[in-house]
Formats: sequence, C-alpha cells, structure tokens
Amino acid sequence: MAAGGGLQARVAWLVSRQGGRPVLKPSRPLALADRVATRRRRLGEATCITEMSVMMACWKQNDFSESACAKQIQAFYTCTAKAEAERKAKASSDSMEQTGRLAPKQALKLLQRYPNKNHVS
Repeated sequence: MAAGGGLQARVAWLVSRQGGRPVLKPSRPLALADRVATRRRRLGEATCITEMSVMMACWKQNDFSESACAKQIQAFYTCTAKAEAERKAKASSDSMEQTGRLAPKQALKLLQRYPNKNHVS
C-alpha cells in the first residue's frame, strides 16, 4: 500500500462510524487551504551572551568607563561580527540547498498557482 493510500485509509477510518460514533469529526472538509500564514521563521539562538555579560560587568566595576573596558568591548564586537558572518553564510547556503520545507511565501505562491477545486469530477 502506498504511503498516500495508507493516510487516506486512516483518515477514512477515523471519520467512519465503525465501532460507534466517529473518532474524528472534522468541522471543515479535509483539504488544503488556499492560503498559509506568512509567519517569520524562528530566530536562532542568541549569540555573544557571555561576551556581552563580561563587557557589562566591566562597565559596572569601572563606573561605565569605556577606556577601562576596551578589551571587553572589542571582544564583544568581534563576536557579533563573526556571528553575523556565520548567519549570512548559513542564509545563503539554505537558499541554495533543498531543506525539505517551503518558506511561507513560496508555499503561498504555489497554492495560488494551483488552487483547490471546489468540486470533484
């Protein structure tokens, strides 16, 4: 049995009245919507937290003197520049390789190109 056929059989069993009342009672037809929500993807993990904490602790100890904390400030800026370069490299590599997921804009474009038919022939 194909994977798609197995899914259809499972859905048919869930909505059937076999064994009493239906297990699943959908409120709408089981079909793809014509639109998807255009949410942004989750942001990655926060970076450079340690460097920022060290820099702020230095400022607090030295009454917010930037000259006394120049080493820590430079370490924080170096870390943020490195993280930004890694983020840009990852974004460009993600756009080039197939990740298995469509961005919401891409999915919306495909759904608009191939809309659901309201009737089955």
